[in-house]
Amino acid sequence: MLRLALLTCLLVAGAVLAAFALLGGDDRPELGAAVVPGDPFAWASERDDEFVARATAGHSHVLYEKSPGGVVATARRVERWRAEIDELGDVTEVDPEVIEAMVFLESAGYPDARASDDLEGAVGLTQILAGTATELLGMRVDLERSERLTRRIGRADDPGRVRRLEERRRAVDERFDPRRALEGTARYLAIAEEHFGREDLAVASYHMGIGNLEGVLEAYGEDDVSWSRVYFDATPSAHPRTYRLLAGFGDDSATYLWRVYAAREIMRLYREDRDELRRLARLQTAKASAEEVLHPRDRTEVFDSPEELEEAYRAGELRPFPNQPTSLGLRRDRDMGELAPRLDAEPELYRGLRPEAYALALYMAKGVRRLADTRAPLIVTSTVRDRRYQRLLERRNLYATPAYSLHTTGFAFDVRRRYVSRAQAVAFQYMLDRLQSLNLIAWVREPGAIHVTASSEARRLVPQS
Repeated sequence: MLRLALLTCLLVAGAVLAAFALLGGDDRPELGAAVVPGDPFAWASERDDEFVARATAGHSHVLYEKSPGGVVATARRVERWRAEIDELGDVTEVDPEVIEAMVFLESAGYPDARASDDLEGAVGLTQILAGTATELLGMRVDLERSERLTRRIGRADDPGRVRRLEERRRAVDERFDPRRALEGTARYLAIAEEHFGREDLAVASYHMGIGNLEGVLEAYGEDDVSWSRVYFDATPSAHPRTYRLLAGFGDDSATYLWRVYAAREIMRLYREDRDELRRLARLQTAKASAEEVLHPRDRTEVFDSPEELEEAYRAGELRPFPNQPTSLGLRRDRDMGELAPRLDAEPELYRGLRPEAYALALYMAKGVRRLADTRAPLIVTSTVRDRRYQRLLERRNLYATPAYSLHTTGFAFDVRRRYVSRAQAVAFQYMLDRLQSLNLIAWVREPGAIHVTASSEARRLVPQS
């Protein structure tokens, strides 16, 4: 959503500020971009492209999950505007693929899309605010007449009458005119790119507003920087004021660029490899997270029985999950593996993870401890299972899937949603968000736990012997 932000980001939500204060605020020592010492996923300039690609992949799921009619149908609607977008690109030198991606993200290709019933808010193909349209982009917006026509359109039942009313509305509110909306967005991006000197910053400002982005860059201390540097380098401990501003938006402004890039990749696949797009769509919508994208069923080993788990431990494909909360920052729930006796198996078989998943759990715990300044551990309630154990669990747990469970691969674990302080809860949420942005995990919030699936890319966290 396009925001013309004339106020600074000092007016952030009180609850977020309070939560940040529990992390230590600006009095915390500077740690640099590393979340933990020796962090292999600390941002570095030579890895900028890698971090952009990771963030794009990590924030793709919502586009597949929320696209009206599915991602292929949405891409089809969006593509119909490509000819007009290309014409604008020839005139304005704004990247047509970026504008097309923004149409996908903002309106799913619907030219009459509205964020709310209030027409002062974002409307149209590129979701432009009324104030931004008139004050910055020179568009005609007669709110009173637009609202009156919108009400009449809602009451009309004759298609011909609806079309005539929509034509009249486009004349008095150019945000509903697809051509004018696209021109306005191209004009905005041109203004923002001239102001910030970078396309990525211009796109990022489309959601948060030019004024808000100025405040973020001022807090960071540099203005000629990539958005990936600002986003990944600003942690609750390194650049804490910047992080506080980003967290204070509370509306996904910080991740807007990644979702635009995700939409751009969807449109590329729609044109060049539609079979792959359909495959990803099936995987992305199979669960409430992108866990099956990280580990597709047809490419991932599943443990069927206690005997297969025993063999995996012997082969080093699984490693035990010890109960060492003081040193590891992770406490093993005492009921982990409680159904094992019903399979004539030992509970210890169900207390382990793939080495990369175990390493990621340790990385997460270290980050939470460091950011929250607490020795209290996170409580892990579930790790690896075999399919026989999973079937037993299905009978007593409504949230145990009867389909493909990532627990049966050894890549998934659950963390209880019970924290010793708000500081620990906020630090844990930060780690979840960061790891998702690195495309190292997929996660979902369940009633009693956070279900986390680790990517195979977490192998970089495994200590080298």
